Amino acid sequence: MIRKICLIFSLNNGKENELSYGNSLLYVRVSTDEQKRRGYSLPEQEERLLKYCRYNNIGVKGIYREDYSAKNFNQPEWKKLFLEVKNKPKKEKNILLIKWGRFSRNVEYAYEMIIMLRKYRTTAMAIDQPIDFSVPESTVMLAVYLSVPEAENSRRAMNTANGIRRAKQLGRYPSKAPLGFINLTTVDGKKIIIPKQPEAGIIRWGFLQLVKNTHRIEDVRKMADSRGLKCSRSYFFRLIRNPVYCGLIPIKSESRELDMAKGIHERLISEALFYEVQRIITTKRKVTAKTDKLKETFYLRGVLVCPLCDRKLGGSFSQGSTKKYPYYHCQKRCKTRINALFLNECYERKLGQLVLSNGAIDLFNSILEDWNTGTQKAVYLQHRNQVVRKLIEQESTPFPGPKVICGRCTKIR
Repeated sequence: MIRKICLIFSLNNGKENELSYGNSLLYVRVSTDEQKRRGYSLPEQEERLLKYCRYNNIGVKGIYREDYSAKNFNQPEWKKLFLEVKNKPKKEKNILLIKWGRFSRNVEYAYEMIIMLRKYRTTAMAIDQPIDFSVPESTVMLAVYLSVPEAENSRRAMNTANGIRRAKQLGRYPSKAPLGFINLTTVDGKKIIIPKQPEAGIIRWGFLQLVKNTHRIEDVRKMADSRGLKCSRSYFFRLIRNPVYCGLIPIKSESRELDMAKGIHERLISEALFYEVQRIITTKRKVTAKTDKLKETFYLRGVLVCPLCDRKLGGSFSQGSTKKYPYYHCQKRCKTRINALFLNECYERKLGQLVLSNGAIDLFNSILEDWNTGTQKAVYLQHRNQVVRKLIEQESTPFPGPKVICGRCTKIR
């Protein structure tokens, strides 16, 4: 039966005497877990396919060895094989493999690739799971052969997810340790995470800086980077939102709800500090750094007057080839444009040249003295009015007389 299928796949234009030698491509593939558990090594598959070709007098044009997962066909060796198929679209070719699970573990992608191969007169065949495509009912067996590996992958993924969820519920962190921690295995074989210095200390310092709410997140990241914490901007934003640092492990249930489990690892910060930082970073800052920088650079904006049109000058940054340059400029069509740093320097130099005369100094001293005297007098008058008001209230209240007890009715009179 197998020899008959080989002849069917190797026929060219329906002529049995034109059995094609050298048109078969061998494809062997393993994934890491299967190689360890089942022994599906590349040499073993290759040896079986070559032995099969020698026995059935089939020529081999090329062997493609793959060590990627078969979730899709985005694999380097398969791309080379498919390019070989496309280069000779008019010549019939065969792709031989051990099982259909070596071809793909996704039914949808597998059918799409089979259709694409047919366009280039190429047929895929598994020697352990032969399919006679000339029989219509054989497509049912093909569906079974393709769906079983996908079902195995789905079951394996489900078991892995359940195992990870169970480990998190027990307080363990089974994934790769986040920055500031390191993965270790205990004597009894359990995987744990422990703080790693100096990153752990720098992360703790970063949270303490964020809770002050005096610096932007990016500024804290740059300061932490100067201390030795090397991470990107996006990773730092995820880091400060990770509850693992306060001893909690997030768990996603099957209903997609997020729960928290108490971790057995050593925490870097307290829960109160973590949640306070979350409140601060999720609250919109009233004054942004951009506004602060504009005010600091263009503090004469709205005061200066354009010498050409008498409008008030504004200020903004102009992008140069290497950096941004600040300028005071006029609005609309007026072309007035002055370097802000130069104008600020001239203004500060002019202020430094101003000196008060002796008469002006005496005048200011007199004004300050009068102001202080008036303020002190107003305080004394307010205190006096409060005392007078309390005396009036006490005088208007009647003084209670002595209490007398009547002997007959024992009432107080």
